[in-house]
Amino acid sequence: MSAPEDVSRGLPATSWAVLGMLTFGEELTGNDLKKWADWSVGFFYWSPSISQVYAELKKLEGIGFVESRVVSEPGVRGRRLYAITESGTDAVRTWSREAPVEVPVLKHGVMLRLWMGHLNDPARLKALVGAHIANVEEQLRRAELHADHADNEPAWSYPVMTLRWSVRYFRAEIDLARGLLDDIDRASEEFAKVSERDRLGSPLPMTPGRWKNIEDHVVSLTQSQHNI
Repeated sequence: MSAPEDVSRGLPATSWAVLGMLTFGEELTGNDLKKWADWSVGFFYWSPSISQVYAELKKLEGIGFVESRVVSEPGVRGRRLYAITESGTDAVRTWSREAPVEVPVLKHGVMLRLWMGHLNDPARLKALVGAHIANVEEQLRRAELHADHADNEPAWSYPVMTLRWSVRYFRAEIDLARGLLDDIDRASEEFAKVSERDRLGSPLPMTPGRWKNIEDHVVSLTQSQHNI
């Protein structure tokens, strides 16, 4: 007799996030989950659209990890409430305990624009960093506010812990961004040494393709360390 299929195989982390939010003993609507994601996991992982939330719920209900029921009140449109099932709880518990630790993927739009800073000028780059600092300061304020107002609920102690981590993360991001203001000046001084440009004004490196040699060297070092 063949083993039963593992329906949890291949589920993305967003599915586990939705299941995790349903492990706090409450039935929630899709809108509830969207709001909760915005004030909790949204600070460090996922700020979903409402359509994403419902797509995840539909998928999870289809594999038996979530169940739903419609609650109707006189004169009010019925609400669909979602709850996690026993198999869903078992699956997300297993995932939280046994899933391999992944390297966080950083998608930093400001850094991408600074990476191509040769297409800009130092004053505009500093203005970009200033706007970024203002945005992060607002995120910091919101994370502190959410953490402070959830601090009196023992069941939320771990979510509050992650909110406090988010506060520290945003403070560190602000410090790193402020350091970029001096870094921009240094990069600008070094970039002024570029002696040749192509017909479009793009800088020409002294050694074309040098990044390939650097990459080969890094790969070689990495392989050597793994063989030790």
